Amino acid sequence: MIVFKAFWKVVNKYKGTIIGYTVMLLIFGTLSMSSNDVTDDFKSSKPDVIIIDNDKSVLSNNLVKYFNDNANILNIDLEEEKIDDALFYRDANYVIYIDGGYEDEVLNGNNPLIKIKSSGDYSSSLAEMLLKRYLKTQRVLHDEFSDKNILVEKINNSLENSANVELATKINTSELSNMSRYYNFASYSIIAVVMFIICLVLSSFNEESVKKRTIVSSMNYKKYNKYIMLSSILYVLFVVILYTILGFIVFGNIMFSKRGLIYILNTFIFAIVALALSLLVSTLVNKKEAVSGIVNVVSLSQAFLCGAFIPVMWMPDSVLKLAHVFPAYYYINSNELLASLEVLNFSNLKPIFINMGLMILFIVIFIILNNIFSKKKQVLR
Repeated sequence: MIVFKAFWKVVNKYKGTIIGYTVMLLIFGTLSMSSNDVTDDFKSSKPDVIIIDNDKSVLSNNLVKYFNDNANILNIDLEEEKIDDALFYRDANYVIYIDGGYEDEVLNGNNPLIKIKSSGDYSSSLAEMLLKRYLKTQRVLHDEFSDKNILVEKINNSLENSANVELATKINTSELSNMSRYYNFASYSIIAVVMFIICLVLSSFNEESVKKRTIVSSMNYKKYNKYIMLSSILYVLFVVILYTILGFIVFGNIMFSKRGLIYILNTFIFAIVALALSLLVSTLVNKKEAVSGIVNVVSLSQAFLCGAFIPVMWMPDSVLKLAHVFPAYYYINSNELLASLEVLNFSNLKPIFINMGLMILFIVIFIILNNIFSKKKQVLR
């Protein structure tokens, strides 16, 4: 209990720092949201689609023509890596692969397998609806017309009456985009406020005089470490709860929806990453004077490279590739994905769960490195 009280006494000493970074989040997070309102008003009524036609038949050409009339067909390099990049960066919403033998399968009364890739957003849902509607119409009319030329004519006549489809999303994209901007900027505040406080607190406990008093006391060393770790986790929880309350004040009840809870979970995991990194830094650096410089370098580098200060869509590919080495990249990428998903299901949320898994991997790596350097320091002593 003495360790616990001492921990929070040191935290209280630096409460001005916590308040400062929190005020920065409110000011710059709000400014970021207001600037976002200008650029996100326009929404295209047609999805961006890539079609790879390996059949080159009358029926496959008609399917391509149908999408050409109702979607934006992109002409890009058809390498899989380029296609995956287009989906990842939302340059494309949907990819359709028409295998060879597509026409023969249709004329034989079979359902041809069409492979697809999707970005998982509302535009991809529209593209999927268009594809299903076309294939269903083709399947129904084939029972009456077996000649491919007549079949194409009847399909086009049937679809002509309601070919124009306007995009109407049920989600408030502006509000979700603002939430994403808020939490993106929060990555900077979380890294700074967690690392700065934890490193300073642990530096205080690692002072020579404090260490000597701890050694001669009756407290078990393992018990001492347990209290330090428990206090650190409670502090991280305090930070996450504080920023969640601020989010509730700004965005209202959406914070406690399914989507809002995923934002909170993502933030909690990222805060634990910041804690694990803080423990590693405090093991490597004992001087309080050095802590401020290290915290600024770590927090600012991740904020600039990973999209906290500058939206990801405006950043060059070379910077984004470099950003993959930082845990903040996966945190911010999950926030961006959450803002773009209209339907929340396991398939659409899978990339977010993968990002969370990668952040947990960072936690494990930092803990392992911390244990290695701690043991080396003990041997040197």
